Amino acid sequence: MKTLVVLTGAGISAESGLKTFRDSGGLWENYDVMEVASIYGWEKNPGLVLRFYNERRRQLATAKPNYGHIGLAELEQHFHVHIITQNIDDLHERAGSTRMLHLHGELNKAQSTADPSLIYDVTGKDINLGDLCEKGSQLRPFVVWFGEPVPAMEEAVALAGKADIFAVIGSSLVVYPAAGLLEFVPEHVPVFVVDPNEVTIPYRKKVVYIKEKASKGVKILKEKLLSEYA
Repeated sequence: MKTLVVLTGAGISAESGLKTFRDSGGLWENYDVMEVASIYGWEKNPGLVLRFYNERRRQLATAKPNYGHIGLAELEQHFHVHIITQNIDDLHERAGSTRMLHLHGELNKAQSTADPSLIYDVTGKDINLGDLCEKGSQLRPFVVWFGEPVPAMEEAVALAGKADIFAVIGSSLVVYPAAGLLEFVPEHVPVFVVDPNEVTIPYRKKVVYIKEKASKGVKILKEKLLSEYA
């Protein structure tokens, strides 16, 4: 089976009701994104940041995968599918995808502020000031914020280099370093882009654009991949 590597962004989860700050002029659920999604914001007001992610976690608990997520999981029957996601939700997993790499962390996990290797499952729970890791330090969301390095990037680059087919779904390709993954996809590898908005990849020859939202676009993508590569 061929290896299909997929980069997904906020657009794939938008149809499940999870909003993105880029849709509202830098506001995410009426919060200034730099106040709640940056290391600066955490140091300034950790209580606000915890409250914001507690709200996001409750919202995620009521969301359901859409066909964008489900269709990618179904493709595992025909391809070695590896999903690299910029999203912190678990909708891919709930849809059935088994090979996941979360570039920007996971909403349902907490991390020690003293030891980043200490990760805890907080599905269905809040993280509050005073909630401590086993070493006695405050817990924080297991999320890569603006101003922090992306630890999973090296693994993502390696996956991109092994792709037989590469797809971008619901990502504007403006957030780095994730947007730079295309540079590591071999030149001969076909690239598919699923997004209703204009997403330009000018330096590649083999690009197929499917200008649809994720749920409809993944259905079209699946049909194309099965007819041409399975």
